[in-house]
Amino acid sequence: MDWMAWTWPTAAFFGTIALMLVIFTGLAIRFPETPRVGVLRIETTRGDRLFITLLGSAFINLAWLGLVGDNQPLALGVCLIYAICVFRWV
Repeated sequence: MDWMAWTWPTAAFFGTIALMLVIFTGLAIRFPETPRVGVLRIETTRGDRLFITLLGSAFINLAWLGLVGDNQPLALGVCLIYAICVFRWV
C-alpha cells in the first residue's frame, strides 16, 4: 500500500467512516425508521443526516484550514457540535 501514501490519520479517518456505515446499517436493520421533516423541510433518514454531517464537516475543515490554520483539533470540536445539531434538528 505504499503507492497510496497511507498514514495512520488517513487510515483512521476512512476506518471511522466504514465503522459508522456498519453501525448505521445495523441500526437500520434492528430499528427501522420513518423519515422525518426537520428545519430543511425535506424528509431525511439517519443515513441522510450522516451524509449531510460528513459533507458539512468536510467544508468546516477546509474553511478552518484556510482561515485559521493548522489547529485542527478545534475544528473537530466544531464538527462534533455541527453533527449534534444536524442529528437533532435536520
